[in-house]
Amino acid sequence: MKQVVQNYKTGELAVLDVPVPGCKPGGVLVRSAFSLISTGTELMKVSEAGMSMLGKARSRPDQVAKVMQSVATNGVPATYRKVMGKLDSYTPLGYSLCGVVEQVGVGIDDVKVGDLVACAGNEHALHAELNWVPKNLYSRVPEGLAPRHAAFGTVGSIALQGVRQGGPQLGETALVIGLGLVGQLVVQLLTASGVRVVGADPDPARCELAERLGATACGDPASAAVETAVTELTDGHGVDQVYLAAGGGSNQPVELAAKLCRDRGRVVDIGKCRLDLPWNAYYEKELDVRFSRSYGPGRYDPSYELEGRDYPIGYVRWTERRNLACFLDLLARGSVDVEPLISRIADFDDAVETYQRLKDGDLKAVAVLFRYPAHEAEAGQAAEPAASSVAVPTVKGQFSPARLAKSPVRIAFVGAGNYATSMLLPHLARREGVELSTVVTTTALSAANAQRKFGFAEATTDLDAVLGDKSVDAVFVVTRHSSHAELTRKALLAGKTVFVEKPLALTEDELAGVLAAVEESGNDRLQVGFNRRFAPLLQEARQRFGTRTGPANLRYLVNAGRLDHGSWYLQQGSEGSRFVGEGGHFIDTASWLLDADPVSVYATAPSGNEDLQILLRYPDGSTATISYVTSGPSGFPKETLDLIADGRALRLDDFVRASVYGRKRWVSSRLPKARDKGQSAELAAFVKAVRTGGPMPVPLESLVATTAATVAVQTGLASGAPVTLARAR
Repeated sequence: MKQVVQNYKTGELAVLDVPVPGCKPGGVLVRSAFSLISTGTELMKVSEAGMSMLGKARSRPDQVAKVMQSVATNGVPATYRKVMGKLDSYTPLGYSLCGVVEQVGVGIDDVKVGDLVACAGNEHALHAELNWVPKNLYSRVPEGLAPRHAAFGTVGSIALQGVRQGGPQLGETALVIGLGLVGQLVVQLLTASGVRVVGADPDPARCELAERLGATACGDPASAAVETAVTELTDGHGVDQVYLAAGGGSNQPVELAAKLCRDRGRVVDIGKCRLDLPWNAYYEKELDVRFSRSYGPGRYDPSYELEGRDYPIGYVRWTERRNLACFLDLLARGSVDVEPLISRIADFDDAVETYQRLKDGDLKAVAVLFRYPAHEAEAGQAAEPAASSVAVPTVKGQFSPARLAKSPVRIAFVGAGNYATSMLLPHLARREGVELSTVVTTTALSAANAQRKFGFAEATTDLDAVLGDKSVDAVFVVTRHSSHAELTRKALLAGKTVFVEKPLALTEDELAGVLAAVEESGNDRLQVGFNRRFAPLLQEARQRFGTRTGPANLRYLVNAGRLDHGSWYLQQGSEGSRFVGEGGHFIDTASWLLDADPVSVYATAPSGNEDLQILLRYPDGSTATISYVTSGPSGFPKETLDLIADGRALRLDDFVRASVYGRKRWVSSRLPKARDKGQSAELAAFVKAVRTGGPMPVPLESLVATTAATVAVQTGLASGAPVTLARAR
């Protein structure tokens, strides 16, 4: 088998062929699926190995003391030979992985061959294809948890033990200094515990990531931003607890902790940082300094780790293994999200190059995973599946004839937020044959504002009254994403024609619920706000491109940009991911241009943040690649699209210019009056369908297929495998 090793004397990194470890009693043999690089601890070790002998001595004074003791006991020659022999040998790297049990040792009855387990230990959870892991250092992975996420188990346990040492209580405020891998996890664990968190790190990207994951505010510890945030959140008293998750030789973290902690607050050291405590500052506040020892009780105890002797739960509630199981459970329940922390997933064969890039600074990362070649072929059902599927519900039912609307068409709005008031209502308010009947919001003032600005006949907070009003022909659902499916379902059951802004649904179950309402009511009068297919510029470009005969390749770059801090789009726990919220726009546009619905989706996040690469496959062999990026420059065009087929090409530049290349070249005007992404034309088509009883602007089957494909993106990101869009029969 292969294993990553390092020579501490020369700094050499290598992937060596080594013997397979034996499966000893009291443990299991685990074939690795994913292992996690600790970008803090491991990189420190790698960096130290590259130092001169003097540099090594300066970085490890504890080891120098041992050497001097050996000199006093054994003499210089013997000590020199011993030290050089130890330095000039290969040492392992790694301590956190997820894999599949390949063999069970004598005395093990809690797992079986084929089970997926998370493993811990710098002697047992190594960057190697196979590891022997003793009983108290592995835990079964909960069903449905992706192996690459379970590989965070050990580092998650370190963060969890640190939080336990801090003893957080509901309503407290904490400061996390150092927003690397462990710090990011501490932020999420504290947030899940009902604690407000301020983060400190000199890296703006890490500060931004921590805020996306729950921190109230983050900033450079050298600036005034952190102190200001602490003052505002605590009325000047200081934080209740400080978590030192930073490394390095600076004493700044310890000094900052004393400055911003309240009287008799708690300071917990998790990382390996300098700890020259300023006596006066710590004495005057009587600060409680605590240390967090790695994964929890049991660490460094051979009888626990190697011999499998557990501590009674009545005396030691949270041991190493219980912490590991607890963190995996938090991951499985969505209380902690490690996906945004993954900066890169590298093939195990590229381990040396990956470490070198991390060491040199070419690869900026919070977390990096190794993916093992045996993972897909041999991991079995317990590992990530080679493929998964998302159901595309079939639209069933006996549909009632459309109710013709009298003139004018009476429309009610549920929701009057920014998009409704800027992109929809201005078009409807000035359209002939439309009467804005009622606006429904959860707050009276927003309803009153919309009524005054756009001329609604009534404003209310009573949704049921609107749905029961037979004079209302159509209902617009323009609320937060999490409510779309339920409000659409209610409006369909009430017999209304429905226009719902994207997304129609956030999950498979929500989509199935909408279709159940269609079937129950016989009302299929539904439109989702996929407006780009109605854009005049794109309509003309498609017409000039003409009918194709062969498969097409479509590329769609969406420069989505970063969201402002505090945006409700970032509330992924309740509102779904950003892409599931707005990605239907781009999938619908691709499917409309290709005149088909996708049959499979493959999604990956190569940068470890919200940047996505999505590949859609279509029945005739056509493909559409959507690059959805949030890290692009603000001055770059928002949307660019290329379609190539049959020796012809169509290009769209941000709804400002379009061109078609073939036997003849067509280029649109360079100076349009404004970007028109199709909202006006879409609303005109919708109003016409309501008034005449004609077909809806987009077939319901297409809306369902696009929604299922959008949901499948999140499924694919979790599984790391293509997702088949399975049509129900």
